[in-house]
Amino acid sequence: MQTFRYAACGGANTMADIVMYAVAYNFILHKHDLDLGFFVMKPHIASIVIAFCVSFPLGFFLMRNIVFTQSTLQGRVQLFRYFVLVVICLFLNYVFIKLFVEQVHIYPTFAKILTTIIVVTFSYLTQKNYTFKAEQVKTNRVGADAVKDAVRQPAE
Repeated sequence: MQTFRYAACGGANTMADIVMYAVAYNFILHKHDLDLGFFVMKPHIASIVIAFCVSFPLGFFLMRNIVFTQSTLQGRVQLFRYFVLVVICLFLNYVFIKLFVEQVHIYPTFAKILTTIIVVTFSYLTQKNYTFKAEQVKTNRVGADAVKDAVRQPAE
C-alpha cells in the first residue's frame, strides 16, 4: 500500500514539478536566460529552481502525511532529511538536465522527464530507507518464551 501511495503522491508531485518547469521555461522565462545581476542562469536551469519552490513544500507534505505515516522520526528531523535529499536530487537534476540538453541535445522538457525517471528511483529508495524511516519493532523470542514458561509453571 505504501508503494501505491508513494506512486500516487510522488506522481502528482512530479507532474506538478514538470508542469511548473514547463511553465517557467516557456512562459515565465520565455526561454531566455535569467540575469540575477551577479549571475546568469540558463533558462533550463533557472526553471529547475522555480519548480523547486513549488514541489519541495508540496512533496514534503504529501510524503509525511500520506505516504510515510509510520515514521517514528520527529517532524524537524524528517524535514531536514527531506531537504538534504531534495538538495541531492536538485544536484542530480542539474547534472542530468545539463548533460541531456547541452551535450545530448534533447529538448528541455523531454530531458526533464528522462531526468525525473532517474531521480525518482533514487528518491524513493532514499525516502523509504532514510528520510521517513520507521523503526523496526524487534521481539525478543527468548524473553517471550521465558515469560510464557514462567506463567505456565506454578511457583514452588
